[in-house]
Amino acid sequence: MTGKQRAKLRGMANTLETILYIGKEGVTEASVREAYDALEARELIKGCVQQGAPVDARTALTILCEKTGAEPIQHIGRRFVLYRPSRENPRIILD
Repeated sequence: MTGKQRAKLRGMANTLETILYIGKEGVTEASVREAYDALEARELIKGCVQQGAPVDARTALTILCEKTGAEPIQHIGRRFVLYRPSRENPRIILD
């Protein structure tokens, strides 16, 4: 992925609602499954690591990317953004 494509996705992520939360259990199988399903439906998702979680945003982003096959787009503070094109119905077109 090029820097220009990543910048476009970061811009699109600014208006997104946070839909994935990593809590005190850390990155669990349930959160991986939730991220996988959300990526298939939306392609670009924003997540948040809550206070008291055993991982930081960078670690959570890395783990989720490995387990879902997604691309890391951004992490700032406790928030992070993932991207993976939908296998069945891709909507976001990257030049």
